[in-house]
Amino acid sequence: MNIIPEDAQFMAQAIRLAERGFNTTSPNPRVGCVIVRDGKVVGEGWHERAGQPHAEVLALQAAGELARGGTAYVSLEPCCHQGKTPPCTQALIHAGVSRVVAAMTDPNPLVAGKGLKMLQEAGIETSLGLMETEAKALNPGFVKRMATGRPWLFSKLAMSLDGRTAMASGESRWITGPEARHDVHRLRARSCAILTGIGTILADDPFLTARYSAHDPNVRQPARIVVDSRFRLPPTAKLLSQPGRTLLLGLEAEAAKAQALREAGAEIHFLPAGLDGRVDLNAAIELLGQLQFNEVMVEAGATLNGELLRDGLVDEYVVYLAPSILGDEGRGLFHLPGLECMADRFELIIKDVRSVGNDIRIALKRA
Repeated sequence: MNIIPEDAQFMAQAIRLAERGFNTTSPNPRVGCVIVRDGKVVGEGWHERAGQPHAEVLALQAAGELARGGTAYVSLEPCCHQGKTPPCTQALIHAGVSRVVAAMTDPNPLVAGKGLKMLQEAGIETSLGLMETEAKALNPGFVKRMATGRPWLFSKLAMSLDGRTAMASGESRWITGPEARHDVHRLRARSCAILTGIGTILADDPFLTARYSAHDPNVRQPARIVVDSRFRLPPTAKLLSQPGRTLLLGLEAEAAKAQALREAGAEIHFLPAGLDGRVDLNAAIELLGQLQFNEVMVEAGATLNGELLRDGLVDEYVVYLAPSILGDEGRGLFHLPGLECMADRFELIIKDVRSVGNDIRIALKRA
């Protein structure tokens, strides 16, 4: 990696630009690019939406002839294949840049090192790996989906100080304060989809929309995905009347019940049954990868969260802890029958802890 002192400054700028696409680029990755010549930024850009120009092309357009002989700093290896837009490697070569600094290799098998190799063969100096950790953090879902075929799942949970998500009656509004609820809508807006179970829909009839994005009409709403083995969703459910897609994952044996829901606007997907006679969750997550969902947010009750935890399908948990007590008859976070001794417990690693209003947000990953 041939790095000069100012490289980190400009790469950090490229990564900040990429963050502007947090809520809009799916299923593509979030990418930023900065063009520098003689120590000065002459062009910058970020990928804004799938099907539109990539970050490198926008930065080159902004730089114009000043790009010739300059350095391109890009948070992801430039693409070298024809997709909905032309390859960025050709644009960089045609513009006459002399050097390209990429934070990380593109995990897409269609690229995966080929982009940098093409630039090198054209006589362009390349460097790889500067701020790679920060670049990967921009696209956990895209990186995982390219490597495994599955999306990156994170589960949002809200609980009282004594670990309860609701009163025994089911009443749960509101455990957390307005700042935490606003933060949840921010997480929804960056997600490709929200995954929940039919029990949550029948109990709460939620919208499952990202109200955070109301300030930006261009932000797409996440798809809503309901694990509904027997297609019990009412055709009048609120989520069916909201913008964006609503997907129901059920069993083909229950196909007759699905027709009314299809007519109400639901997208129906039949999946095999697991050992418990309900939708096989591993098959469900495989399907979400095939549908090109990068990041999927789980907002579900104790049953689905327990099954996902037991099957090891959740990559990260975001837990909002409220300074309140709901009592020992309240509902818990996970339904996990069969845990009898400490050796059976599930362990997590704390990644981050911070205050959000009067609540605490804890990010955890699997041990």
